[in-house]
Amino acid sequence: MRVPLSWLREYVDLPATETGRDVQAKLVSAGLEVETVEHLGADLKGPLVVGQVLTIEELEGFKKPIRFCTVDVGQANGTGEPQEIVCGARNFSVGDKVVVVLPGATLPGGFSISARKTYGKTSHGMICSGDELGMGDDGSHGIIVLPPETEVGKDAIELLELVDEVLDIAVTANRGDCLSIRGVAREAAIAYGLPLSDPALLDVPGPNAYGYPVEVSDPLGCDRFTARTVTGLSPEARSPIWLQRRLQKVGMRPISLAVDVTNYVMMELGQPLHAYDRSLVQGTIGVRRATEGEQIKTLDGVERKLHAEDLVITDERGPIGLAGVMGGANTEIADHTESEGTTDVVIEAAHFDAVSIARTARRHKLSSEASRRFERGVDPQAAAAAAQRTVDLLVLLAGGTAEAGVTEVVAPSAPHTIAVPADHPDKVAGVSYGRETVVRRLQEVGCDVYGQDELIVTVPSWRPDLQEINDLAEEVIRLEGYENLPSTLPRPPAGRGLTQRQRLHRRVGRVLAGAGYVEAPNYPFLGEQVFDQLLLDADDPKRRVVKLTNPLNDEEPALRTSLLPGLFGALRRNDGRGTHDLALFETGLVFLPREEQRIAAVLPVDRRPTDEEIAELDAALPEQPRHVAVVVAGAREQAGWWGKGRPADWADAVEAARVVAREAGAELVVRGGQYGPWHPGRCAELVVGDTVVGHAGELHPRVVKAFGLPARTSAMELDLDALEAAGDDTPQAPRISTFPVATQDVALVVDKFVPHAEVEAALRDGAGELLEGIRLFDVYENEEQLGDGRKSLAYALRFRAGDRTLTVDEASAARDAAVALAGERTGAVLRG
Repeated sequence: MRVPLSWLREYVDLPATETGRDVQAKLVSAGLEVETVEHLGADLKGPLVVGQVLTIEELEGFKKPIRFCTVDVGQANGTGEPQEIVCGARNFSVGDKVVVVLPGATLPGGFSISARKTYGKTSHGMICSGDELGMGDDGSHGIIVLPPETEVGKDAIELLELVDEVLDIAVTANRGDCLSIRGVAREAAIAYGLPLSDPALLDVPGPNAYGYPVEVSDPLGCDRFTARTVTGLSPEARSPIWLQRRLQKVGMRPISLAVDVTNYVMMELGQPLHAYDRSLVQGTIGVRRATEGEQIKTLDGVERKLHAEDLVITDERGPIGLAGVMGGANTEIADHTESEGTTDVVIEAAHFDAVSIARTARRHKLSSEASRRFERGVDPQAAAAAAQRTVDLLVLLAGGTAEAGVTEVVAPSAPHTIAVPADHPDKVAGVSYGRETVVRRLQEVGCDVYGQDELIVTVPSWRPDLQEINDLAEEVIRLEGYENLPSTLPRPPAGRGLTQRQRLHRRVGRVLAGAGYVEAPNYPFLGEQVFDQLLLDADDPKRRVVKLTNPLNDEEPALRTSLLPGLFGALRRNDGRGTHDLALFETGLVFLPREEQRIAAVLPVDRRPTDEEIAELDAALPEQPRHVAVVVAGAREQAGWWGKGRPADWADAVEAARVVAREAGAELVVRGGQYGPWHPGRCAELVVGDTVVGHAGELHPRVVKAFGLPARTSAMELDLDALEAAGDDTPQAPRISTFPVATQDVALVVDKFVPHAEVEAALRDGAGELLEGIRLFDVYENEEQLGDGRKSLAYALRFRAGDRTLTVDEASAARDAAVALAGERTGAVLRG
C-alpha cells in the first residue's frame, strides 16, 4: 500500500517538522512494515511552468515527425516573449495548456535542461510528459495536456504536486484495514497520540423505497449491498489534477472521471466500489452464485467461464460482473473521449465473503485491487459512507444530480464481542501493563470496552482479524511497543545438551560429508505424480500422503514420504549446470499419515502445556520419522597419474548405508531385493534384525529417464530412526591384541540364487567366538568347472583369542565348524 504523506496529513494533523522517515519509524514501532519512503521530486528544480501553445510548425525531412512550437509561458522566462521549443509529441494542438520546463531547470534523474540546437532549430526548454516528471503514464502516452482553465505561467511543481513523500507499506494478510489511507491514518493517529479526522464520518441518508432495485439471493456471500444513482453527469468532465495525482502516487492510472472517483474512494476508505452505466443495466441488479458454465466478459477483455461457486452480479440478461473482483464489459463506463459518454451511473458499494472472493480470484487468476481488499477484510459499515462519498464527488466534479433513492440490503448480524481477563496481555507479554493501559489501547484501536477484572470487548467493524483474546493481547503489546518487551534468555538445566537422536543426526551428517557427499537440503513438498515416476506399486504405503490445505505450490500439494524426489531434483539441476560428478545426501523428516485422523488441540499460551495436552497434540500430527538418503552419479574416483579412476555404481550406495549403520551402532544385513525405483537386478535390501529399513543400488532406467538423471545413477534411502532403535552407539574403544592373528581362506560353491549375506551369516555363527573378522574377496562363476547355476564365494576368515596364541588345529577347527554350518544352511560345499 502506497501512502502519500500529503494525503495522510489531511486526516492526521502531523507536526510540520515530521518527515516521511519519522512517520516510518513511528509506524514500524506500531507494527506496520514500512518498506521504503520514496521522495518524489527530490532532485527536481524549476523553472517548471504552465504554458499555452501558440503555433506549431511541422518540420520535414526527418525520420520521425518533429514539431517546432512557440509557447506562451507568461513572465516565467523573464521576457514575456513566446518560448521556442522543439517537440516530437503529437497529442496536443494549438491553444492547449502544457507543462514547460525552461533552461536552467533539472528534471528527475539529474537531467539538466539548457538551450540546444536540434533538428535545425534551437529549442529553449522542453514540453514535458508525465514520465519525464516522474509522474508515470496518465494514459495519454504523450505530453501532459492541462485543463483549459489552468493559468499560464503558474508554477507546475505546485500545481502537479510533484514534491511529496510516499510510504510503501507491506500490509500483512490480516490487516486489510491498512489497505486504505483511512486505516493507515488511524495507525498514525494512535502512534502520535493525535485525533483522527475520519473520512468515513459522513451524513448518509437512510434507505428508502425509491432506490435502484437490488435482489441478493446469497446473503452469506453478500451480507450488505448499497446502491446509489447519479444522473446528468457531463460526458466531457475530466478528473481534476489533484485527484489524478493522488491516484498516480498510490500506484493507479487515471482512466475516466467516474472510474477515477470510485478508485479514489476505495484508496481513501478501503471500500471497493463499482460504477455501472445505468443505460446498459437492464432490470434489477442481483447477487447470486453462478450457474456452472455461464460466461462473462470482464473489463480486461477476457471471456471467462464461470464456476458454480463464483459470486456474480447480474441483471435480467445474466452476469454483469464478478463480485468483488472485476466488473463486466457489458456495463462499462464510457470514456469521455467516446462520442456518447456515460451520463447516468449506478454506484455499487457491497460487502462480500472474504473466502469466496479469494477463491474466485485464484480460480480465474484475476487479482485486482478490489479482490485484494475483500479477501483481507473490508469494513462492512463503511459501504454506505463510501457510496455517499462517491456520489458527492461525482456531483461536485461532473455536475451530476444525486437521486433521492437509496438502496441498502443488509443481512442481520451482531457485533463480535470477546471476553478477556484484564491481565491477559500481561501474562502473554510477561510485562505488567495494568488494566488502564489495556483498556486505553483497546479503545484507541476502536474497541468498546466494559468491565473490571473481566473485560467485555466489542471489536470494531474494520478489524475482522480480532477474533479471540490473544488477538487483543497482541494489539496491546504492539501499541505499547515490541521494542519495550524485556529480553530474557531461557535457562536450561545444566548437562542436558543434545538428545541421542540429535547427536546421531549430526554424526551421520559428518560421516557422510567425510565420505565425500555434499548435503543438499530440499523442501518437504511433492506432487503425487512422482510415485508413478518412482514405479511404486498402487498399494505402496508411500503413496498415502498428508495434503496441505494451502500449499505454496499447487503442483506440490503434499508432504513427502521419501527423500529421493528432492535429491533427484537437486542432482538434475546441478548436472544441467555442468557439474557431472555428484554425490549428494540429505537427512530429514518424512510425513506418514496416521490411520485415525484427529483435530489438533489449541494449546494454552499462559502456561506450559501438560504432558497429556502435548501427547494429544502429537497424536493429531502425522508420523515423522527421520530418513537419510544419498544419490551418486558420474565419477566416484577421478582419473589421474595414480590410475584410471572409476565411475560411481551401486556398491557406493550400499557402502553409504553401511557407513550410516556403523555410526548408529546397528548391524546391517545387505541382501538382494526388489523395490520401486531401483533396478531389479542391482537392488540391495537393507535389513536390521527382521526389519527392512531401506534400499540401495542402481536406479531403474525408466526412473532415470523420468527424472532426467544421468545414466547409471545410484541411490540409497534408510530409516534413521529405525537404525537408532536397533543400534547401540555406545563408544567402543579399539583393542590391540598382544597375540597374533590366524588367517584361514575358504572357497565355497553355492547355487547362484543364494545371497552372499546368508553364507556370511552362517560362517560367522559357525566359527564362534574366535572369529575376529570375515571378508568376501572373490566371486567366481564358470559352468565348466563349477556346473550350471553355481558360483564360488571366497572368504578370508581372521581368528584370534584374547588370552593366548591360537594353534593351527584350533583355527582349522573353527574354520571347519563354520564351513559345516554354511553347508547345512545354504548347501555350500568346499570348492575343489
